[in-house]
Amino acid sequence: MRQPEILRRETKVLIFDQYGTIVDMQKGLAEAVAPLLADKGWSGSADTFVTSCRRTLFENWMIDALLDRGHTPYRQIWHRAVAYEMAREGIAYTHAEVHRLTDEIERLKPFPDVPAALERLRGRGYLLAVLSNGDGDMLKAASPHIGFRFDHVISVEQAGYFKPHWKAYAKATEIIGFDRASCLFVASHAFDCVGAKAFGMRSAFIDRRKLPFGETPHLPDLVVADFEELAAILAA
Repeated sequence: MRQPEILRRETKVLIFDQYGTIVDMQKGLAEAVAPLLADKGWSGSADTFVTSCRRTLFENWMIDALLDRGHTPYRQIWHRAVAYEMAREGIAYTHAEVHRLTDEIERLKPFPDVPAALERLRGRGYLLAVLSNGDGDMLKAASPHIGFRFDHVISVEQAGYFKPHWKAYAKATEIIGFDRASCLFVASHAFDCVGAKAFGMRSAFIDRRKLPFGETPHLPDLVVADFEELAAILAA
């Protein structure tokens, strides 16, 4: 792990993942889908259902990037993931129901520790940005629910590839106007930290679930429990 004083001295830009890092995607979507699943007579866990959807979503991101035949909008990828899990569980559904669940992504709330930490980091003078796999219109619609104005909100659709493809991180540095070495990428997903680090950024892993990062040559420069700890270290 890199010394905190080095990170504070050399980092000019903090780039955040949005879904699952800034906003509580798991809790928000589980609460949104629970009534629908109950109405369908499904007795399983809404939390488990959302986890399965997110795993399928990730798989489809990777397929989309590896095919390299043009970027598919996040909405379409999420729709496929939810529809697949509905079908896998034998739950009857309409496309309108799947679309409504997709719309809930735009209304997700930040984790409780996020707003104050972001304000503290801004006060320290960092440029603050978002780089998300979400579509641009989804990120714009989400802004009022997050309640914080970032200096840049960047969708990977501008790069044409989902993270962790290196072109997504490269596009972010191009838009922000800072060299990759001046950027610290912050995410609660190991794959995202690995992607950023492999591109040449530094990375910080938000370990809310207390899980091992895994063996990789692209280990994060900082591991913290939440945004409060991140701000305590970087804004000291």
